[in-house]
Amino acid sequence: MNWIQRITKAFRESANKKPEPGRVVMPRAEDSVRDYPGAGLTPSRLMAILREADDGSLATAMQLFEEMEEKDAHLFAVANTRRLALTGLAWQIASAADVQDDVDRTLADEVTTYCRRILTDLDRLDEALQHLSFAIGRNIAIAEIVWDLHGGELRPVDIVPVDFIRIVFDQLDRPRILTEDEPQDGIELPPNKFIVHTPHSASGHPQRGGLLRVTAMVYLAKHLALKDWMIFAEIFGMPVRIARYEPSATPEEKRELLTMLESLGSNAAGIFSRAVELQIVEANRGTAGPPYEKLIEFLNREMSKAWLGQTLTTDVAGQKSSYAASSVHEHVRSDVLADDVRKEGRTLRRDLLTPLVRLRFGPDAPVPYFRRKIRQPTAPRELAEVVDMAVNRLGARIPTSWVHDELGIPRADETEPAIPGAPD
Repeated sequence: MNWIQRITKAFRESANKKPEPGRVVMPRAEDSVRDYPGAGLTPSRLMAILREADDGSLATAMQLFEEMEEKDAHLFAVANTRRLALTGLAWQIASAADVQDDVDRTLADEVTTYCRRILTDLDRLDEALQHLSFAIGRNIAIAEIVWDLHGGELRPVDIVPVDFIRIVFDQLDRPRILTEDEPQDGIELPPNKFIVHTPHSASGHPQRGGLLRVTAMVYLAKHLALKDWMIFAEIFGMPVRIARYEPSATPEEKRELLTMLESLGSNAAGIFSRAVELQIVEANRGTAGPPYEKLIEFLNREMSKAWLGQTLTTDVAGQKSSYAASSVHEHVRSDVLADDVRKEGRTLRRDLLTPLVRLRFGPDAPVPYFRRKIRQPTAPRELAEVVDMAVNRLGARIPTSWVHDELGIPRADETEPAIPGAPD
């Protein structure tokens, strides 16, 4: 037996190994503790955090990525838009017989029905899928499959998200999870126990390629500009209050005058003697403003390009655009969504559906596909014309339930009156 055969055999044995019931990763008190590495962030500090992630320690980088979304409203908006475009779609389990030709249709449909029933019974499946969608920004997300015995059969009863700060990598870039017993190096992931989603791995490095890493420097540049803008507004945005006093004024009178000027910043009222000349000079009168706003708008557009592949659906202020251009940009975004759907389905088929099928039906059973229902926007009139042509001219058989759903027309109950159709 050569080395390729040995590796293949070891892989098959690992894939068919029964997972242990119960949870492996238990919650810890320190999972809710955050260090906020973004406070006082500088370019050199950012590079140090990314290098630390390259060495396998992701805790600081993951905390920074979380903080970035919390502090930057625009980044949160585009990141949430990208994730919701995926998780907002209904999921389905497609039979392997619909994709592959050399598959037993009866067995494939039985496997599909079983997997669909198991996943439907998982109460926190949607929560787990939302957690996995964070891998779009962080490039890795892990969830533990909790197995239990039901009637002598081992099946998933829950899928529990794993906190991002508990993920580390070994020297071969394999993910490990920190536990109470292994707080430094972490434990190796047991077979068939974890869903590991790495959608944008660059050259096999799971800690690289995430969109939050791509936009980290843009985030830093934006918030340095925002900080300078706030300082500028505080110093030069307020009117300057000037009071002139007589040369004979005593130090006590000068101090009293200064106190009154300071109170004008909040009270906008004060009393002065006749000998005091008060003047208020408006800031930036007749002069051009600072370039901070345009710089921040540019950086926001760069974030939108990275996350959505376009900018016209997020920010059209001050831009000359047309409906045609918006349609083109929306098409690019559809391509991005299709890629997210494909990568999510590949991960769930490999890490969830495959062990589920292998444990119940054996190693030769066809594994179904996890998919999202991507609905193309179609005007009701256009869709009705297509249905009319397909049914009346081509003789196609279309389920009435699908027509009702696509057209948004409710189904009439058998006991309630319905609008009659046109006579033949």
